[in-house]
Amino acid sequence: MANKKKQFKIQNFTQLILSMVIIILINIIGSFAFFRLDLTSEKRYSLSDATKEMLKKVDDIVYFKVYLEGDFPAGFKRLSKETKEMLDEFRAYNKNIQYEFINPTKVQDKEDINNLYKQLINKGLLPTTIKVKKTEGFSQQVIFPGAIVSYREKELPLQLLNTQNDVSPDDVLNNSIQSLEYGISNVIKKITTVFKPKIAFIGGHGELNNEQIADISSTLGEYYEVSRININHHLKSLDFQKAIVIAQPDSSFDEKDKYVIDQYIMKGGKVLWLIDPVYATMDSLQTNNETVGFAPRLNLDDMLFNYGVRLNSNLILDMQAAPIPMITGKVGNQPEISLVPWYFFPIITPLIKHPIVNNLNSIKFEFASTLDTIGAVGITKTFLLTTSQKTKLLNTPCRISLNIAKNEIDERLFNKSNQPVAVLLEGEFKSLYQNRLLDDFVDSMKVAKFAYVDKSKKNKMIVVSDGDIIRNQFQNSNGKITPLPLGYDKYTRTSYGNKDFILNAINFLCDDSGLISARSKVLTLRLLDKAKIVKDRLFWQLLNALLPVLIIIVFGISQNIYRKRKYANN
Repeated sequence: MANKKKQFKIQNFTQLILSMVIIILINIIGSFAFFRLDLTSEKRYSLSDATKEMLKKVDDIVYFKVYLEGDFPAGFKRLSKETKEMLDEFRAYNKNIQYEFINPTKVQDKEDINNLYKQLINKGLLPTTIKVKKTEGFSQQVIFPGAIVSYREKELPLQLLNTQNDVSPDDVLNNSIQSLEYGISNVIKKITTVFKPKIAFIGGHGELNNEQIADISSTLGEYYEVSRININHHLKSLDFQKAIVIAQPDSSFDEKDKYVIDQYIMKGGKVLWLIDPVYATMDSLQTNNETVGFAPRLNLDDMLFNYGVRLNSNLILDMQAAPIPMITGKVGNQPEISLVPWYFFPIITPLIKHPIVNNLNSIKFEFASTLDTIGAVGITKTFLLTTSQKTKLLNTPCRISLNIAKNEIDERLFNKSNQPVAVLLEGEFKSLYQNRLLDDFVDSMKVAKFAYVDKSKKNKMIVVSDGDIIRNQFQNSNGKITPLPLGYDKYTRTSYGNKDFILNAINFLCDDSGLISARSKVLTLRLLDKAKIVKDRLFWQLLNALLPVLIIIVFGISQNIYRKRKYANN
């Protein structure tokens, strides 16, 4: 009996020592071999390879001041929790990622709170007003769902809550959580980049001027070195440009300028084409109450056709449209101005999960046209944006009158659906000038020591059949005209996703690291059935309260019976 007890003690002691040795060895191995396991179905805690590579290059502290601490509704608490977990994940790969969560309302003095709010707004964070349930009812609370990110001497804002029109609050929060990895990795890359890639807006063909693209130029300037270039037949005018933007030209491109752009593409240059196949403006409408839409001669059709896309000479009318202010009557001697849907201004809601448009807010178009893809060998086409289910097409030339908005519309005529307005082309593009080089081209190339290339390597471009999506509106404040943020409609005070679309498009074209692929991450929103919660509330409360206690009691009784039987014979 004594020998058995002694052997039992030795066995237990041996197991204890062995367990401790194994734990120590695992910790030693773990300190040299870093790995993490993500057992979630959608891999929500797994960073993309591009993000991990980017984190390896961060050589100094990137500090996040996150203003998501406080008494929030459940949805914002979830956003705060997910943000912390995502920052922890980043920090696991690089200790230079540090953060703190701040409650901006913790300061009791009202003046101090207001000063802090002003500072955050001046730094670029957007406030959000939410309803908070209290014992005496509901109250409104201003929060800043974002962070101020600092690196050495630089600071940048990071908006954590994405705004989306006509989307439920639960979906907005879920989409914001899906975008956390890209948002955080993007701001880290932006703030730690020393040398910015160069991009250029092309001029010289009636393109939008600097004031009309002021807001997007300023935003792109945070990522790139932005300039304006007039080609003027100079063969090397586009050298060293990572991407170019051709924004709403209204006059013809001659063959020499087209040749420069073509060779820029053949040598790896990226292009964002924002082209109006039909010319129509609100200026002429407001002056004469009607105008004519016509196809301008841009001389780009053969070029785009060669790359795999055709712009159609038509105008889109869509039942999902932005309103414009119009005089609809009189009140006394004063005109009555109302907002009425203007079907020539379609509101495009992204439908696919591509990184460029995933979780993007609706985008406002003005006098847009459709586009088709052509069977170009080796070119992959992806339609990024399409119209709604109720669309009508007008072939040009066509008469456009403000009376269209005033009169009753026959919805049966809106019998087209999902008409494409933006396409991504990827692959090996063939030069438009294969076997057709002109003599003066050859002479110019010899003088400039410019090598002709007839086919590109893997490349990509984006074509959009509307140039207005990049043009910002203006406001007149005390006689001073200033540009408004791109996508903001001053008449409805609605912010559309135009700026994010353009920014994502340029980032996608210029992103050699693949960082933007993190935008395509999809998290499943597993919401509780609220009706069932109310109906079966008592049952689930009792089950959650009593079941764990019952399990422990049953386990204790079973363990006691087992021990009695095991040691009864001893």
